[in-house]
Amino acid sequence: MEQSSKQLTGAEILIRCLHEEKVKFVFGYPGGAVLNIYDAIFQQNKFKHVLVRHEQAAIHAADAYSRSTGEVGVALVTSGPGATNAVTGIATAYMDSVPLVIISGQVPTYAIGEDAFQECDTVGITRPCVKHNFLVKDVKDIAATMKKAFYVAASGRPGPVLVDIPKDVTAHLGLFEYPNTVQLRSYNPVTKGHLGQIKKALKLLTEAKRPMVYSGGGVVLGDASAHLIKLIQSLGLPITSTLMGLGGYPSTDKQFLGMLGMHGTYEANMAMQECDVLLAVGARFDDRVIGNTEHFLSRPRTIIHIDIDPSSISKRVKIDVPIVGDVKSVLSDMNEIIATEKPAQNTAALKDWFQQIEQWRSKNCLSYAQSTEFIKPQYVIQKLYEVTKGDAYITSDVGQHQMWAAQYYPFDKPRRWINSGGLGTMGVGLPYAMGVQLAHPEAQVACITGEASIQMCIQELSTCKQFHLPIKVITLNNRYMGMVRQWQEFFYGNRYSESYMEALPDFVKLAEAYGHVGIRVENPADVEDALKEAFSPKLKERLVFMDFMTDQKENVFPMIPNGKGLSEMILAEDL
Repeated sequence: MEQSSKQLTGAEILIRCLHEEKVKFVFGYPGGAVLNIYDAIFQQNKFKHVLVRHEQAAIHAADAYSRSTGEVGVALVTSGPGATNAVTGIATAYMDSVPLVIISGQVPTYAIGEDAFQECDTVGITRPCVKHNFLVKDVKDIAATMKKAFYVAASGRPGPVLVDIPKDVTAHLGLFEYPNTVQLRSYNPVTKGHLGQIKKALKLLTEAKRPMVYSGGGVVLGDASAHLIKLIQSLGLPITSTLMGLGGYPSTDKQFLGMLGMHGTYEANMAMQECDVLLAVGARFDDRVIGNTEHFLSRPRTIIHIDIDPSSISKRVKIDVPIVGDVKSVLSDMNEIIATEKPAQNTAALKDWFQQIEQWRSKNCLSYAQSTEFIKPQYVIQKLYEVTKGDAYITSDVGQHQMWAAQYYPFDKPRRWINSGGLGTMGVGLPYAMGVQLAHPEAQVACITGEASIQMCIQELSTCKQFHLPIKVITLNNRYMGMVRQWQEFFYGNRYSESYMEALPDFVKLAEAYGHVGIRVENPADVEDALKEAFSPKLKERLVFMDFMTDQKENVFPMIPNGKGLSEMILAEDL
């Protein structure tokens, strides 16, 4: 137990807690209720504080820092509007199971409940979108609470934990005692999977005629990619991935069928629908993945589900073989059994199954019509992949550009694809890129965005300037809220109600006003050269904002309409 012999203020104790947790970055924005904490930050040098321009961006940046490193992200906001501005970021992290510790200031304890200046019930407001939260009312509880916060955030199914600290508590004096371990009587997440269930699952997989593996974000968050690759290659199984799971298995491998779901590939969706044994790893069968539940269940299959969170199992579809446990541990056990017992496989049936998959794959569902007149957004993504050699960290906002990035930039490594899946939060792209670039200062980081999304947190161009972050912003500018327009075209009789972006800024001049490099690209022939220039040694140290004027009418295909099933896709060739 780390102790101090002299009394410290609550703020100083908090800083010592962050030192004990080896925090490297705190993303935040000061205000009255956290000034004691900021004063303590000023007097330390073990972590760097990153001043954002809006509290929402602080949470997003901490979120992306965590997603790209596997460490717990940390953010600091003040009371009242500081906390409420942070809620969108907190909910975003919660939906995607990202471990964060958010420290929020609160009015003094004696003023709580009196509608004091900049007071809000932060604990009450955030309760539905955090894994847990705390209100610290005594200085002697700060250290133990912070230890619990980091433990709860990172263990089991990860998630954000908020610690609300009144201003007077940060001023009171106390001794610093940081516990080495923490035990919570009501919180004991299971990590080891049931061996009997694991053996049963392997028997089903090896005997299957049409096996399929469906991996999700849990593989990436659980650092289980290597174990998943070993399993898939040992058994020679086909695999698909959710949006959040991309990179958990190499996208360029022939056994990978592409992303599945609403904008997934034809072959992935058909294989998912027609398989006879399905192994789900760290995924949750959400609506954007399996479409209409009744349609999905109309095809008989045996479902195996590995997940750290027991509440996710049989939540949307009935599971035949549930395995509760850490995905890395369970997959490791599976691989060990395969290595020692060498189970026989139904190789003839598996060969026939792959032949069927190749027939579906031959549709080439991601093909699109090239143009010498308009820049196709898919082409920009493909050229970005070529220029970066597939080795960049890619952050994305939410919309059509997000789906094109997922479809046309193959990810072969985990933690390289950073986007908002569950909540679908516009505005995350730029602050996500900030968190990633700070975590990986020598890496190439590209933010793929749209002209609507980028404006939601565009003030962070100022943060990027202050901290010299050489992010490359790839704006696919079609002058519409693209995904909204696509739905209005398909399902609302082409009534483009409020989806056209009028009075757009000159993004090149705006980027330059913030001190960055701006490039506008209007001709398809200029796309590749512009990208090469942005990633050239000459501009290596500069943020480059690229405004690609893309085809306004381009849509994302395949697409599964709401209420339809996996095999009821709309393909470009159908229109």
